[in-house]
Amino acid sequence: MDGHELWLSQCEKIGFNPSPRKYEEGTRTSQDAADQLGCEVAHIAKSIVFEGPEGAVVVITSGSNRVERKRKLKRILGFKPGMASPEYVQKSTGYAIGGVPPFGHMSPVTVLMDEDLMQYDLVWGAGGTPQTVFPIAPQELRDVSCALLGDVKQ
Repeated sequence: MDGHELWLSQCEKIGFNPSPRKYEEGTRTSQDAADQLGCEVAHIAKSIVFEGPEGAVVVITSGSNRVERKRKLKRILGFKPGMASPEYVQKSTGYAIGGVPPFGHMSPVTVLMDEDLMQYDLVWGAGGTPQTVFPIAPQELRDVSCALLGDVKQ
């Protein structure tokens, strides 16, 4: 089972019915995804995984933003999360870097969502592989991912 099939099975468990799109050329980076979709990079909801003392922290942020880990994440979480290795990401979420979805992870994770995403009608998240994306309204993304909303950008 590849990452997309795994993610679809997780979506089914939580009652979320996505409308994924597949791009053979890949959507590994936010810019790749925006180029494939013909949208602004800000509309990409990228998932960045950090290492926390009790498990992974997934930050869903706008593709045009960088995460301010040392100050803002520390204020929200109460600790400064560490940078995660590709092996840690795979082990903690079930997905490889470049395809980590904002929800549907294989282990419990803490999820934070960039408040900047709320300004858009529609955003695009990874669907479990570097070739798959799906559209979702930001409020639905927050609800489905059980994310804490906050200012996380540099």
